[in-house]
Amino acid sequence: MTIALRYCQAFSLRELDCSPAAGGGHSADLNLPGAMSMSEPVRLQDRVVIVTGAGGGLGRAHALLFAARGARVVVNDLGGSTHGEGASSSAADRVVEEIRAAGGSAIANHDSVSHGARIVEQALDSFGRVDVLVNNAGILRDKTFHKMEDSDWEQVYQVHVEGAYKVTRAAWPHLRDQNWGRVIFTASTSGIYGNFGQANYGMAKLGLYGLTRTLAIEGRKHGILVNAIAPTGGTRMTEGLIPPQVFERLKPELVSPLVVYLGSEQCQGSGELFEVGGGWVGKVRWERSLGVGFDPREGFTPEQVAENWARIGDFDGAVHPKDSLQALQQMMANLQKYPLG
Repeated sequence: MTIALRYCQAFSLRELDCSPAAGGGHSADLNLPGAMSMSEPVRLQDRVVIVTGAGGGLGRAHALLFAARGARVVVNDLGGSTHGEGASSSAADRVVEEIRAAGGSAIANHDSVSHGARIVEQALDSFGRVDVLVNNAGILRDKTFHKMEDSDWEQVYQVHVEGAYKVTRAAWPHLRDQNWGRVIFTASTSGIYGNFGQANYGMAKLGLYGLTRTLAIEGRKHGILVNAIAPTGGTRMTEGLIPPQVFERLKPELVSPLVVYLGSEQCQGSGELFEVGGGWVGKVRWERSLGVGFDPREGFTPEQVAENWARIGDFDGAVHPKDSLQALQQMMANLQKYPLG
């Protein structure tokens, strides 16, 4: 079965099962009378925002909305293909023209994210500071694992993981010095749940969430909040993979409001992961079973694992550790249950 056909099946409105038994359910409907938010307007007046991969699709939508909310935007895009080939300045330049035509402030940057320091330097030279970083740049090299070449793996890693690292690492000292910053990484449901033909992409995208979690811990005392999104949008990267009737409804603009909120003063959460697309936003968290404790003084055998397999995987009373310390609590409780001596 081809990768494209699997995508079409996943996004088929006719076949999609959203019943609670299938892991679906009902989300809160804000399209109801009186459901409009009464909170203060989210503004980013004069904040300096870098958006990588902003020449089209999700990045373009993010850049336009940030600018509309008062931010000064660095529109970064190498201008290559979805496979990471070639380069052109036209994509970033067009978005800058759009922003300026609407009365906003923006500059174009045409560097690869592998040259993250250059991108940050241009922001500093032009605007004097960096406040928000949206790591959005990405490519696809979809192949089943047994057909994947080393270059397919390495290119995806270099753009998604190393590229995001390079830009974030260059911006980090400036965010620390000013004791304020927002960083948004772009993960994917392919990393959270897996997806046929995307071993490289899924690896990279879930890796970015691991980076999100650690930077959230390190950044909080410096006023830096770090979050991740797993977006679904109709872009050139997904065109041909999603049925046309669904593609048209998954507008990139239906992802950007979350990104702008995460980049704002109002956002106070950090280390969090959100799925977003088609006008829907949901928060993702890890869940762990209560597990089974064996006597560490005697050890345990593979046969005991087999005997307790159902209990190990029983999620009744599941817990949701928020950090590494909480994750260790059950293990430590088991050690205390069987004291030495």
